[in-house]
Amino acid sequence: MFEHATPPVLAVLAVVLIVLIAASIIVATRGSSIPPERRAELEARVRSWWVMIALFSAALVLSSTAFIVFFAFVSFLALKEYLSLIPTRRADRRVLFWAYLSIPVHYYWIASDWYGMFIIFIPVYMFLFLPFRMVLAGETKGFLRAAGTLHWGLMTTVFALSHIAALLVLPIANPAAAGGAGLVLFIVFLTEFNDVAQFVWGRAFGRHRIVPDVSPNKTWEGFIGGLFTTTLLALPLAAWLTPLSSVEALAAGAAVAVVGFVGDVVMSAVKRDLGVKDASQMIPGHGGVLDRVDSLLYTAPLFYHYVRYFHGA
Repeated sequence: MFEHATPPVLAVLAVVLIVLIAASIIVATRGSSIPPERRAELEARVRSWWVMIALFSAALVLSSTAFIVFFAFVSFLALKEYLSLIPTRRADRRVLFWAYLSIPVHYYWIASDWYGMFIIFIPVYMFLFLPFRMVLAGETKGFLRAAGTLHWGLMTTVFALSHIAALLVLPIANPAAAGGAGLVLFIVFLTEFNDVAQFVWGRAFGRHRIVPDVSPNKTWEGFIGGLFTTTLLALPLAAWLTPLSSVEALAAGAAVAVVGFVGDVVMSAVKRDLGVKDASQMIPGHGGVLDRVDSLLYTAPLFYHYVRYFHGA
């Protein structure tokens, strides 16, 4: 019970709680000066943050099994959201069953700490199996597009995202006091903070757009401001939560800012290609699951493999 409720983890979660309380007070007290539509969006965002952080925190401190199951469910929601956006063929409906079935199997490899199967199950075995199952349906029109979009969806919503859960059970040679939960909290907190920081800096000072045809709200000012603040925040967070040195922490903070931005704009390009602004309306004020985890799809795998290579047992 409360397997990962270590003092460093609880301390960081307490800081997050204080920030949430402060944000709620600011929105409540200064809301009258904000246009009604904008105020409603901010209130919805804050309420959603309360729910998301409560669920994430409870699963994280409870046990490894609870957290892995929680993220398997997040992957299911993300894949379901993705498949609801992309055009699918009637002939592939039974193929989608196998795609969904791969989620519990894939997360089982994580829970059992079988790195070899975790790292190749979706990139190799599902990559080879799903097209064959599509062939059995007997429909060749649109075959290449269907196979490519389905596997890309599995790679992002299941394989890439599952690296967060894999961090929790990653064996470390000289683990910090926070253990695997510290690694999870470090990359998730830093990535989400970077998203917020780039948004705030961009709102306040943004003038020069980076990729206007893909994400018009992304500016150089927001990117550089987020890069600076995220890099600085990484230093104390790494000391509390990870085995990273000071130099590694600063490099990790800068990498999260850059790679998180890449993940954000890549998913923006996908949504723009599909003609939608948000992946869904599942999370009030935020859009869908994909809108909330887009940066993590890039930061989590890179951080996992760095830690495993340089600090793994």
